[in-house]
Amino acid sequence: MPRFEAVLFDLDGVLVDSELQASTVWVELLAEHGLEIDLPTFMAQAVGGTHVVLFEWLRQTYGWTRPESFIPEMDARLHEAFGSTQTIEGAAQTLELLRGAGLPFAVASNSLRSRLTRKLEASGLAPMVGAHAYDPAHVGGRGKPAPDLYAFAAAQLGADISRCVVVEDSVTGLSAGVAAGATAWGLLAGGHVHPDNAVHLLGAGAARILRTHGELQAALGLAEHPLAQLG
Repeated sequence: MPRFEAVLFDLDGVLVDSELQASTVWVELLAEHGLEIDLPTFMAQAVGGTHVVLFEWLRQTYGWTRPESFIPEMDARLHEAFGSTQTIEGAAQTLELLRGAGLPFAVASNSLRSRLTRKLEASGLAPMVGAHAYDPAHVGGRGKPAPDLYAFAAAQLGADISRCVVVEDSVTGLSAGVAAGATAWGLLAGGHVHPDNAVHLLGAGAARILRTHGELQAALGLAEHPLAQLG
């Protein structure tokens, strides 16, 4: 397989298992503000997207417009929920193996910067990611599915985007990686995974589908690295 110059990760659903956390907060708060929506329906639309897009979908689909108090309430609840963010099994080892192999990596997420930082810190991944955690504010608010965020992350690592692999769990994010010119892999290791996800990711241009971080490590050629024996 080709040697990649860098690995670019989404965060939610790829490194940390936070999609269900976030969506549960949203669904509960929406119900308190008069909009009943079931969790699977919400997650099918929300995973991988930005809040701007999500609010517009709620307006167009349900005729619901957020009250002024909604965002402050949501921010407070998400901050509390993300304080217990857990890593997806094998994710920390993947980052350790990449670091040990000298293969640069970054996180590129549609999360607001404060939430991105909160999740990385709570999960214990912040020291490994370091300064290479990027959000739409780094590219003028042009989040996924626009290619800007992944292109920016690659540039910060000094890597050619066409020689990078993007690891994603959502069509929105994977489409961004493909549009940026990277190789894109779907990783379906999070707790929110739906049986149809693989089909959708392949349709969006995924070069391969992986089910665990162990499979990802093997695909990246890390499984034979000495650190891989520690797990």
